[in-house]
Amino acid sequence: MRSFVFSWAAVCAAGLISLSPVKAQAPAGSTQTKVAVINFQNAVLSTGEIQKALKDLQLKYKPRQDALQKGQQELSDIQTQLQASQGKLSQAGEADLTARGQRKQTQLQRLNDDLTADFEAERDDAIRKASTRMQELLKKVAEEKGLDLIVDSAAAPFVKSGIEITDQVVAAYDKAYPAK
Repeated sequence: MRSFVFSWAAVCAAGLISLSPVKAQAPAGSTQTKVAVINFQNAVLSTGEIQKALKDLQLKYKPRQDALQKGQQELSDIQTQLQASQGKLSQAGEADLTARGQRKQTQLQRLNDDLTADFEAERDDAIRKASTRMQELLKKVAEEKGLDLIVDSAAAPFVKSGIEITDQVVAAYDKAYPAK
């Protein structure tokens, strides 16, 4: 048993030694890689173009949202009426009121699904267009600043504060693509 424990410890130690990091040395006269970090999602969502698009979408879909809320109030009224008239209505009257409530609920579910799908499709389209523009702009910013690499902060577990360029890129985006 003792030799088994010793053998196991030796195997573990050998494994740890083989996993130790290897330092690569840069050849003499080479330059240092310049890296910057951006929070890509926040950068896109913070642009004036996207902020305006989201406000415009909210205004565009407000009438449908209001109609949905009105329908929900009507459904609530039907449910209240049904509860208040328990035992007071004939079976046919109660069945009719229940059927009206079910139809209203189905109608509202469809309205909600359509509203959500339409809103999300337009929102996603605007974000997709802005993301494409942002990627093009990042290439330009990298060239202007002499950067070799721009990393999304979502993929970096640690970021030194001096290399974060999100605000600068948003400002450059808003200048290049002003909200209309």
